[in-house]
Amino acid sequence: MLARKTIALLTGGNSSEKVISVQSARQIAAQLDPDRYETHVITIEGNNWYAGNENGNRIPFSLNDFTLPLPGRTVHFDYAMVVIHGDPAENGRLQGYLDMMGIPYSCPGVLTSALTFNKYFCKNYLAAFGITSARHMLITRNNIPSAGEVAATVGFPCFIKPNNGGSSFGTSRVATPDELLPALEKAFAEDNEVLAETALTGTEITCGLLKTGGKELLLPLTEIVSKKEFFDYEAKYTPGMAEEITPARISSELTAACHTLSSRIYDLLQCKGIVRIDYILSGNTFWFLEVNTIPGMSENSIVPRQIRQAGFSLSEVLDMVIQGN
Repeated sequence: MLARKTIALLTGGNSSEKVISVQSARQIAAQLDPDRYETHVITIEGNNWYAGNENGNRIPFSLNDFTLPLPGRTVHFDYAMVVIHGDPAENGRLQGYLDMMGIPYSCPGVLTSALTFNKYFCKNYLAAFGITSARHMLITRNNIPSAGEVAATVGFPCFIKPNNGGSSFGTSRVATPDELLPALEKAFAEDNEVLAETALTGTEITCGLLKTGGKELLLPLTEIVSKKEFFDYEAKYTPGMAEEITPARISSELTAACHTLSSRIYDLLQCKGIVRIDYILSGNTFWFLEVNTIPGMSENSIVPRQIRQAGFSLSEVLDMVIQGN
């Protein structure tokens, strides 16, 4: 019998998305085969890394050598399963540390993560390869445009969102110039950079995919129908606030086109592991929104539903990710 791999399941983080990270980690921990993996959940809170025990006590994690000192033994890890939405993982900071420690991990690396976390730079990079996205502009605290400038560049209605972040924290749909400043204040509470983006009309479509070990897994598409103006945090995580339809109610030709586009974006960005790419489908055109390099993996998250629709278990797909590194 092969020795079990020791897995550090890294969760928590420093952003508003910490709660979602913990939910995702709980689901993944339950799905990792205990006969194949010895899994330890490690929570990150700033510079404090720790595991918990059955008594609810915190066991400090050693950052010096990436080990977990336990009574009677020290756990050395073979692999890091990264389940942190937002800082410090989706922006690549954590991966830099893991690279220095020589620990293989489940998600895209430093460069890809830093690029995709910055919505403005990611859209402009992909535009050079013909990937279409909505008109957009970058706004900083030191360079706040007038409502007229926003109207001329992206128009109204538009979305105002943190340039770096996820789960739609700090995002507002702005229909009139009078709504602009409150929306900017809300977004600046999450980030020092804000993206203004044309509000496209169409159907929100999202595609989960994985490339590993020379194989490609393109998951069924999901169509998102929000009961709110857009798919914000409340719509994402409050039961009944959004309908997530898998597979999406679009033609097989459009499904194939979205899969082809998603595969290309995955390669252009040099992604790794499971990612989810969001679009607005308007007519026959898929307008790129963003890449989720560490998508939500709780039981009711989109990607696990897509995995089940494809006929796989989450445990099988996690095996693909780990064994592919």
